[in-house]
Amino acid sequence: MSKYSKRPLDFAGLRTVGLAERGGKVKLADFASPYAKGSGVAGWLDSLPHVLAADGFRAVVEAVAAARARRRAILWGLGGHVIKCGLAPVLIDLMRRGYATAFAMNGSASIHDFEIALASHTSEDVEAVLPDGRFGAAEETGRDMNRAIAEGDRDGLGMGEALGKWLAEQAGLAGAGASLMLQAYQHATPVTVHVAIGTDTPHMHPAADGAAIGSASHRDFRLFAAYVADLHDGGVYLNVGSAVVMPEVFLKAVSAVRNLGHPLAGFTTANFDFLQHYRPRVNVVERPHAGSTGGGYAITGHHELMIPLLAAALIEKDS
Repeated sequence: MSKYSKRPLDFAGLRTVGLAERGGKVKLADFASPYAKGSGVAGWLDSLPHVLAADGFRAVVEAVAAARARRRAILWGLGGHVIKCGLAPVLIDLMRRGYATAFAMNGSASIHDFEIALASHTSEDVEAVLPDGRFGAAEETGRDMNRAIAEGDRDGLGMGEALGKWLAEQAGLAGAGASLMLQAYQHATPVTVHVAIGTDTPHMHPAADGAAIGSASHRDFRLFAAYVADLHDGGVYLNVGSAVVMPEVFLKAVSAVRNLGHPLAGFTTANFDFLQHYRPRVNVVERPHAGSTGGGYAITGHHELMIPLLAAALIEKDS
């Protein structure tokens, strides 16, 4: 006999309901089908189940394809890991196919891209060089990025255009073909760079000019806002691999655009990352659509897998 004063509930009188009456959110018609050998990316996409992220991924593909067809803005917000994963050639190809109106980068993405152009390698072993203070002390990166930014600012350029222009003017760069900033500059596709002072290694270099950095990046914020205004009625914003800076920049641009009287509704947003963080979820996927039309999607996975898959699905639509 239990010593507890309360006894277990008697479920004999519990009311039940038939399966047919209850229904279900997942139906057999929604199930995946086995991949058919030789059916390619389009066949793979069709084989996915019609549930959760699979439907979200399809929706993003359709939204980007529709935006290109309707000549609406397709904006990519990029974190540094996207460039470190070697995805610039994929993004460059999508740009040339018309799947990118503009790119917006945080500071780390611009650094990795700049170093790829200069030296064909990037990404320090931080643990190995931080103890003696060598982390972030690469001479060419700090010297040349700050030179390009200062020169560009004097000419009234934003940071992204200034960096792309400087790279394009250098002869024989080892990684020129894989630099998104350089190739976008040559293609006349805008790149904006959004920095927070102190977050990026070039800010440590003796050549750093805080006034030029701030002026050039603020100019880029205003340019980015102009492209955000073009998301209205069918555009797409893709936040890829930035957990803090780009989601914050995007939300402020959305507010500024609406504050200035531009209509901004009926667009699609998506966050691609291997973890779904707070700011991308609320600032990219949810808040921009509050009280408005349009929708947002959170697609979770490694950049080196998901972005080539997205690109392949879009390219299949070209055929």
